[in-house]
Amino acid sequence: MKAIRAISRVLLGLVFMFSGFVKAVDPMGSMYKFQDYFIAFHMPWLTSFALFLGLLLCTAEFVMGFAFVFNAKLKFFSWLMLLFMTFFLILTFVLALTNPVSDCGCFGDALILTNWQTFFKNLILIALALIIFSGRKQLKNRYPQVTQFGIIGVGLLIILSTSVYSYRHLPLIDFMPWKVGTVIAEKVLPTEEKAEISLIYKNKETGEMLEYTTKTLPWKDTTFFKKLVFVDQKKKIIQEYKPAPIHDFMMDDADKVNHSAEIIGNPKFQFILVSYDLSKAERSVFAALNSFYDQCVKDSVGFAALCGSDFQSIDYFRHDVKADYPFYAVDETALKTVVRSNPGLVLLKNGVVLDKWAWRDFPNYQDFKNKMEKYNRRLTKILSTKKDKK
Repeated sequence: MKAIRAISRVLLGLVFMFSGFVKAVDPMGSMYKFQDYFIAFHMPWLTSFALFLGLLLCTAEFVMGFAFVFNAKLKFFSWLMLLFMTFFLILTFVLALTNPVSDCGCFGDALILTNWQTFFKNLILIALALIIFSGRKQLKNRYPQVTQFGIIGVGLLIILSTSVYSYRHLPLIDFMPWKVGTVIAEKVLPTEEKAEISLIYKNKETGEMLEYTTKTLPWKDTTFFKKLVFVDQKKKIIQEYKPAPIHDFMMDDADKVNHSAEIIGNPKFQFILVSYDLSKAERSVFAALNSFYDQCVKDSVGFAALCGSDFQSIDYFRHDVKADYPFYAVDETALKTVVRSNPGLVLLKNGVVLDKWAWRDFPNYQDFKNKMEKYNRRLTKILSTKKDKK
């Protein structure tokens, strides 16, 4: 029984450390998930607390897991773990029945589970918690009290520093679709159909049926061509049309014209400035961005802004910050998956994500020019690796 309790303790601790850490590296993602739940349950007044609750949850999970793995203050944390799991078992059962939000968010974007999968996962975890709780009186710790508190302090320091860094900059580990190295063009652009058209002709003199393509049709040989009469055409599909996996990423201008293909597929360097909500964007960086854009124009580097706001708000904002670069409207939820910063900056080339920055870390133009060769090598490596996999 002692071995079972030890295995249960370590296993439960590792799961909680993982769950807390993947939330901590993406505190904005946790905030968005809490907001989704509050809106789904008609409690929008709580959305302002979403970031705090997200940080509190990941901290509590990681510290409990850390304590279990390193065997610190287990009598206290076994009570806390059982209460925690009881609450979330009931909550996830309600969520599985009602399904207000399809993705539970319990492992952030690192591992997507349905609400029913989350409930069954919690059934297993509460069983482990009960094993540990039932034997709590037999739990012995070879560490003195001060060492145990020190272990808890180390766990708290790790998770808080991870959360603060990821909030102020970008996620320490990026689990989102637009992570650096992704061939994003394959995810947000549809695969166009490729077909070969064959033209069927009949020779009037011999009755022979002849098949040509538009390239091999002998129209220059006028004498022979007069002997031919068109009969039919055949279409051979070489590559079928496939819709984009991320189908809601449309870059529309004020006239509802979609510019996704030309921006994402730009064979040259292409910057996209992302703001899911301009009213909440950090305005202090836009003066420097205007100068950055002017230098992009001189070097034929693409630059465009993607916003989740309406065009009336966009026009007001553009005039206010004196921005000359083009703005396009994109679904707000889709933009939140691009970069966890408002605003954020993304560098593309040939549809590949080469770099990302939070607004606190925006590069100056000379830094970008100094790294052009590095980015080109990265692009070559990404595309060659992808080609090898095929």
